[in-house]
Formats: sequence, C-alpha cells, structure tokens
Amino acid sequence: MAGHRMMQSPAAWRWAALLGFALITPVGLPAGGADRRPFEVRRRCSGDPLLSTQAMALQVSPEQSAPALGQLGPGESLRVLRSWRASSGQRWLQVQAADRRGWVPAA
Repeated sequence: MAGHRMMQSPAAWRWAALLGFALITPVGLPAGGADRRPFEVRRRCSGDPLLSTQAMALQVSPEQSAPALGQLGPGESLRVLRSWRASSGQRWLQVQAADRRGWVPAA
C-alpha cells in the first residue's frame, strides 16, 4: 500500500500543475483577453476642439454678472481661443462655438 500512495502523489502533483497552468495561462494569451500591444498615450493638441459637458451660458465678458450671448448645449464643440484669470481667482476661457464667441467659466 505504501507503494500505491507513492504513485498517487506524483499524479496528484501533475494534475495540480496542469490545472494551475490551465487557470493562469489564458490570461496571458490573446484568446484569454490580454492585449499585448503597448498602451498608446494620446495627448490633446491645443488646436483640438473641446466638447461642453453641460448646458452653460456663453457670456460677453469674463465676469459672473456679464450678460449672456446665448446658451451652449451639452456636447457642443468648442474651440478655446484664450484663457483669463479674474481678480477673484476664477479662470475663464474665451471660446468659439460654431459662429459665436464668448466666455465660459473653466471647470
């Protein structure tokens, strides 16, 4: 019987190794979901348009009390023309949206 137990032990180790290999290996293979391509970092160029994330007022000047030229809708394409920091410390962006130009507070 001692010989019989010795025979089961190496077989058990082989099964354990096979199962371990089967569970771990698919993670590293393309079929297992891993992507071997290096990550690509894409930086926004200064000329690329921004998209507004929410509805906001397009204002005549960079002040909270300035009159509004109109409303910008969410997802509207904006091109930043320049940036301004008010004496209160709030940052404003002069943007062009379609055929309109105005100021919006920077988030």
